[in-house]
Amino acid sequence: MRILALTFVALIAALHLYIAYFEIFAWEETGPGVFATFPPELFGQTTAIAANQGIYNAFLAAGLIWALIIGDRAWQRNIATCFLLFVIAAGLMGAATVSTRILFVQSVPALIALALLWASFRKTETA
Repeated sequence: MRILALTFVALIAALHLYIAYFEIFAWEETGPGVFATFPPELFGQTTAIAANQGIYNAFLAAGLIWALIIGDRAWQRNIATCFLLFVIAAGLMGAATVSTRILFVQSVPALIALALLWASFRKTETA
């Protein structure tokens, strides 16, 4: 179960690296495909805003990657929990303000990872 939980954490980190990449470097090319309901002329005007937002997604990915390389299991759980909660919050905000799809792309997988993470640690603590 622990390996599954950490795999989910790694996948969420990879997702946020991808989001950071397209927001920072490929907003005008990739953005219209991801946010199809936005007017196409919007993307050129919001490149700097998207890049700034991309940095935040890079920080989320960095925190999750940091959690994966921590040797102490309790600290690994604590750091992963912190950054997964940040991802869940970002997904909830995105769902409320941009598209409900963001809830299912960001928040739900992070919530699953969080549940798996805590279930795996409870199992090892009682064993």
